[in-house]
Amino acid sequence: MSKKRMHNKVKKKLFGLFTGEWFAALMFAVLWVLYLYLLEGFEVYLTSAPSLYAFVMLEWILLQGGYYWFLKWRQVRSNSFSNLPDHQLRLFAFFKKSNMFLIAIGMLVLIYQCYVFAADFYWFLFLFSFAVIEHINYYHIRLSYMSVEEIKELLGQKGLRRSLLAKELKKYHGRLKGKRGAS
Repeated sequence: MSKKRMHNKVKKKLFGLFTGEWFAALMFAVLWVLYLYLLEGFEVYLTSAPSLYAFVMLEWILLQGGYYWFLKWRQVRSNSFSNLPDHQLRLFAFFKKSNMFLIAIGMLVLIYQCYVFAADFYWFLFLFSFAVIEHINYYHIRLSYMSVEEIKELLGQKGLRRSLLAKELKKYHGRLKGKRGAS
């Protein structure tokens, strides 16, 4: 495959990833509002504090993912295939920490939900799990495999791979430790 064709393929894939994440976030919000207004009886699920919390957390993580892929797309568009600059990785390190804080609060809400077993328990559990899986997919282990080759590789016992963002953050933290050690 020619270099230009490969470049266009990567650019197209990254464009699809960032627009897909942002479109999903937008459509989830639109559907949430539509269900609230159109489907009688869903209010208890959609307006409870735990469900709203999990939904906002999911949206927050989807927006982060879309932003990451947008930045990578913008890099490839300008013919750069390197890691993100440190100031952008610092932002994603902050996002990761904020997500962990939100997940910890969500775990407390989950424990509470198990104790009271409210009507929205399963809806909250679904949304919260979805958000946690998205966080893992971006900041730890790549869970989404799109191409047939990637699925065959996974089934061929090569195992799960670290996400691209996780690899970039690891290098960034390594550089930070190196700078601190040199001081």
